[in-house]
Amino acid sequence: MRGRPAIRGRTGQWTAGIIVLLNQGLATLAFFGVGVNLVLFLTRVLQQENAEAANNVSKWTGTVYIFSLVGAFLSDSYWGRYKTCAIFQVIFVIGLIALSLASSLFLLNPRGCGDRMTKCGSHSSWEIGLFYLSIYMVALGNGGYQPNIATFGADQFDEEDPKEGHSKVSFFSYFYLALNIGELFSNTILGYFEDEGMWALGFWASAVSAFAGLILFLWGTPSYRHFKPTGNPLARFCQVIGAAAKKWRVEIAPGEENLYEANEKESSVGGARKILHTDEFKFLDRAAYITSRDLNNRKQGCLNPWRLCPISQVEEVKCILRLLPIWLCTILYSVVFNQMASLFVEQGAAMNCTVSNFQIPPAGMSSFDILSVALFIFVYRRVLDPLVSRFKKKEAKGLTELQRMGIGLVIAIMAMVSAGIVECYRLKYARKDCIHCDGSSSLSVFWQVPQYAFIGASEVFMYVGQLEFFNAQAPDGLKSFGSALCMTSISLGNYASSLLVTMVVKISTEDHMPGWIPGNLNRGHLDRFYFLLAALTSVDLILYIVCAKWYKNIKLEGKIVEISDEDKFSVL
Repeated sequence: MRGRPAIRGRTGQWTAGIIVLLNQGLATLAFFGVGVNLVLFLTRVLQQENAEAANNVSKWTGTVYIFSLVGAFLSDSYWGRYKTCAIFQVIFVIGLIALSLASSLFLLNPRGCGDRMTKCGSHSSWEIGLFYLSIYMVALGNGGYQPNIATFGADQFDEEDPKEGHSKVSFFSYFYLALNIGELFSNTILGYFEDEGMWALGFWASAVSAFAGLILFLWGTPSYRHFKPTGNPLARFCQVIGAAAKKWRVEIAPGEENLYEANEKESSVGGARKILHTDEFKFLDRAAYITSRDLNNRKQGCLNPWRLCPISQVEEVKCILRLLPIWLCTILYSVVFNQMASLFVEQGAAMNCTVSNFQIPPAGMSSFDILSVALFIFVYRRVLDPLVSRFKKKEAKGLTELQRMGIGLVIAIMAMVSAGIVECYRLKYARKDCIHCDGSSSLSVFWQVPQYAFIGASEVFMYVGQLEFFNAQAPDGLKSFGSALCMTSISLGNYASSLLVTMVVKISTEDHMPGWIPGNLNRGHLDRFYFLLAALTSVDLILYIVCAKWYKNIKLEGKIVEISDEDKFSVL
């Protein structure tokens, strides 16, 4: 922590890893205690229409993940992961307390409003402003914290050590499981209270959970392993682009002897492993090519980093550029995933949610997503992964991260088809003339179980695979940025979902038609929207396969792993 080498027996490993997992579970419980029913809070308390509320939830969720880039930048550049996690968790707690106070004192008026029957009164502009300020503070705190806690947890395991390296791979699965267990508690217990109109209780419980997570994180400080920040990656990136552009007319001789490296044995990025030279993006090699002018500057001891960059710095930029096509292909999956927090809930609210005399909260159906995640993590790690390893021609870990992400896209298509079929039958048994249409269809809400289960299965393959992939393929100086890429794809998916809903509503309501997603879903065609998403995801899958075939893994000095084309990506 103070610049001294970590002692293996006293720091890191599962002692620190378990603290991080518990912290993640508590923080997730707090976050989803707000997020899981936010669409219902907006419609019942703030009196927004379904499409408007779904769009606002998408924008808010998207902003959460955009802030992950802010947290990753500060972590990799200046603060380090530990300090960044601590600071953003404090912001997270303050935002939740502000939201709890705003709801208790101003928004829930008259007292007890916001349930299925009692509508809340109108609110002044400053009360609405206070609400949005508090939830966007929650977005900032959680967004800045999330990519760093995943990478910080992975830091506790030395991947060069065989035993710890295996534990590091397992950590990402358990990390996602901890996230889903926290979400399970918020979706069932807090979701039930909020659905019954006890919003303030749910928000205060979230604040207490986040505060407990912060205290636990700080308590584990002596057992953590720390990595030093490596400086501003944006400056390094721009230097490479600028230096290559200045030498765009220079003819480069074949071979690596004319490429500059500040230190032949180590990376030019302090504390990072050296990345071996690759042949992709040859234009960028110009940034490291030594011209006669560079030789003169070198003799005079005045090298200009905006004209000559070490080849390891160039390779860092190449790594990020190679990741971008894969990252872009994951955005549409996040559009599908986003429906679980918005349109799935609205669809469930229009179904029969009563079992005996018990009213099931529509958002509580996402518990089946979480149970599916837990089941498929077990099935993948204990059954599927060992089984695939047996059939591979040579020693391997099983399915690669790219293969798992492709499988996740296939299952996502199945989820949208399932949701569309359920909506067709919901409309068949729905009353078209209802005014308040909650529970207006006689079709049981439990028919939503398959679509939630498919989403959960796809998450295990897509999001866990993403976490492992971006953490493994990002350069050492950009590990938090790698995790932030996962979250940013979710963010852009939310914004894309909002844009898609807006476009669909505008186009489908022409000529005074009710549209696909009206306030009264019984007069719309939500099934067509789900089938549209299935078609778009199918196109995305084809593009993803092309990009995955093209991708080349990062090569670090002293750790070169040859991966055959068959192992890199294949459609199972």
